[in-house]
Amino acid sequence: MKKLAIPLLVLSLGAALGPVAHAEPIRNVVLVHGAYADGSCWTDVIERLQRAGMHVTAVQNPLSSLADDVEATRRILALQDGPTILVAHSWGGAVISEAGTDPKVAGLVYVAARAPDAGEDFAALAKRFPTPPASAGLVRSGGFAQLGEQAFLRDFAGDLPVARAKALYAVQGRVAEGLFSARTTQAAWKVKPTWYQVSRDDRTINPDLQRFLAQRMKAHTVELPSSHLSMISHPDAIADLILQAANTAPAEAR
Repeated sequence: MKKLAIPLLVLSLGAALGPVAHAEPIRNVVLVHGAYADGSCWTDVIERLQRAGMHVTAVQNPLSSLADDVEATRRILALQDGPTILVAHSWGGAVISEAGTDPKVAGLVYVAARAPDAGEDFAALAKRFPTPPASAGLVRSGGFAQLGEQAFLRDFAGDLPVARAKALYAVQGRVAEGLFSARTTQAAWKVKPTWYQVSRDDRTINPDLQRFLAQRMKAHTVELPSSHLSMISHPDAIADLILQAANTAPAEAR
């Protein structure tokens, strides 16, 4: 009987304390790009995270519907071997707000991103703030839209070298006409530790809207003197923010 005393004590303590949160370090990062972009926009951040020992994967969103982008993200999350930091830029914020309730997601990082509440009309919310200049530069054709070259260079990638901005313009993702009207059914930021980076000089998503979203989420927030593409103009700061999330999210999750 004495041999059973310790196991029974451990079992009793486990029942009293409930499930024990994971304490393993976070080494996985999944990056979700936004509209008018593809996964290559994360290249500079990926290099820095890999040097820090992180396992990094970038999602390639089809930008055909919210459901399609969420499914693409969930497929990548399913491949991760443990707790993961889920990061999004711009439109990708809607995607991770929906997909981020996945049990593998330990924290969310929003980079100048949308962060809708469940069922929220985000377009109506955005209208409470001045319309950003990039909106006037959309070119529509065949049910899809993209940014014209002048709007892309000036309003989307305004603080990048022109040659780099033109290369990004050449690979931009075309978005389905109805993409931005889709509404999320979940708001993962309500149940996960959250970080938000505000781009102070953003001409694609109004900076005051970004600040509102960050405050509403009660996110750990940093501001950068950046265009919309902060992960390219300020890759060190964005990589540092993601690493901060990776280093502190498990403690906050407990």
